Formats: sequence, structure tokens, C-alpha cells
Amino acid sequence: MTKVIIDGDACPVINSVIELTEGTGIFVTIVRSFSHFSTVEQPEHVKTIYVDDGPDAVDYRIVKLAGNDDLVITQDYGLASLLLNKTKIVMHHKGYVYNHQNIDTLLEQRHTSAQFRKSGGRTKGPSAFTEQDLVKFKSAFSSILQDQCLNKEE
Repeated sequence: MTKVIIDGDACPVINSVIELTEGTGIFVTIVRSFSHFSTVEQPEHVKTIYVDDGPDAVDYRIVKLAGNDDLVITQDYGLASLLLNKTKIVMHHKGYVYNHQNIDTLLEQRHTSAQFRKSGGRTKGPSAFTEQDLVKFKSAFSSILQDQCLNKEE
């Protein structure tokens, strides 16, 4: 794995990713809009790229940055669908990996909900990120890192 790229505007696992990649030789790139600017100092293996606040500006930059061996973390199904054929792994911050089997269903559900809201209906937003979600993410991410490190040695 070359690097981890994080869709950083609303990602609750940034600190966990930084912590879990420390000392692994894996670089982390966080892409954020200027409206989420932070002056927090990051470790050497982490860099933050800021982009304009325009719609999908973060997504466009991530697509441009992502390479074959990268892992991208995003909650955006549309971005995930664009990256499936471009990167090694696309992961949600709740710990599941996007793939060709689940992305169509996720996009269809998103579209159906949008149509329902457009016609005046109300839908619930995503459920709150919980401590259990964080534990699940850390476990899944650690497994991926371990698999990648083992594959490097072969």
C-alpha cells in the first residue's frame, strides 16, 4: 500500500488512522476544504491538502491523487464508486469495504432516499458514529494494514 487518503471534512477516524499507521512506512494524506482548516501539527507521515469549498472539490482532488496501490477512506458512495476501479481499497469509516457487489445497492438506496426527500418526504440521516463503530473500523483497518505488510514481505 502506497498511502492512505482520507476524505477529511467529516471523517471521525482520522486520529485512529494516524495512530495505526505510525511507524509502518505508510503515508497518510488528508484532503479537506478550507472551511475545515486546522493548525494542528501532524506527524511526519501525515500531510493535509486543503482545497476550495466548492461542491465536490475534495472528491475531485481525491480522484486525482488516488493511485493503484492506495487505500481511500470516505463515507461518500459516489466518490467510492469512482475509485473502485482506480485504487486498491475503498473503505467507509464504519469499517466496511466498498466493492462491486455492494456499491450499486448503496447508490440505489441513496438515489431512492433523495427522490423521496425531493417529493417532500423526510428521511433519517446516517446514524451517529459510536464507540462500537470506531472499534469495528480499527479492527478492519488493522487487518488491512497487516495483510498489506505481509504481502510486501512475499
